[in-house]
Amino acid sequence: MIKLLFKCSTRVFGKKANLRFFKLLSAFSRSFAFKMHKLQFKYEWGTAPTPEWFDHYCDQFYLFRFTQNPLWVERSTFNLLAIKNDADVLELCCGDGYNTYHFYSIRAKSIISVDFDSTAIHHARKYNQAKNIQFKLCDIRTQIPEGQYDNILWDAGIAHFTEIEIDMIMRDIKNRLKETGILSGYTIVEKTEGKSLSQHEYEFKSKEDLKRFLDPHFKNIKVFETIYPSRHNLYFWVSDSVLPFDKDWEI
Repeated sequence: MIKLLFKCSTRVFGKKANLRFFKLLSAFSRSFAFKMHKLQFKYEWGTAPTPEWFDHYCDQFYLFRFTQNPLWVERSTFNLLAIKNDADVLELCCGDGYNTYHFYSIRAKSIISVDFDSTAIHHARKYNQAKNIQFKLCDIRTQIPEGQYDNILWDAGIAHFTEIEIDMIMRDIKNRLKETGILSGYTIVEKTEGKSLSQHEYEFKSKEDLKRFLDPHFKNIKVFETIYPSRHNLYFWVSDSVLPFDKDWEI
């Protein structure tokens, strides 16, 4: 039906005129989405209490355009690099599930994505569900799903736990990774004036500070950083086997 309408419209008005009309509609929709997500972001993060999780549609439709900062894509891309085709994936502290759907689900065979916040899980199920994704409500301090996984992702979640809790969770993660499994994730460096978010229990001081939580549990560790005007980022890939960009690494 749509193809027939396109064909008739092209005959009557010509492709150039039709395309100009569609581009105007697209520009209007982008402008509208920008303004609406700007209002949502300003209210959600400017009015107490601020949430424990972030709606990344605000990144897609507002902040990316406003700040020109690709951090939100960088995070998911670095995690995706560690995931091989048909992997069994466990995602900790999944938040809104945006990355789960838009990045990880295309490569993974199955994904179990968990968060302790019921509003985050409700949002994820409503807006970012896919056939190979299970969103589950659980507190990873006591309820990490059983099983063996090729990848465990811990993106922007590790800072929400105390030093003792981080070590405890690391032990559980190690027990749930397959022999060649990879843990990957992201966090931030604490600013000189203090924590970036009140919800954070522990913000890392440097690459070396993060590495000390990984060293006791894994043989192969890569911690690297990117720095933007607003944020100093830390990324990690860890395993007892091959990591991205090692000599024997195959994607």
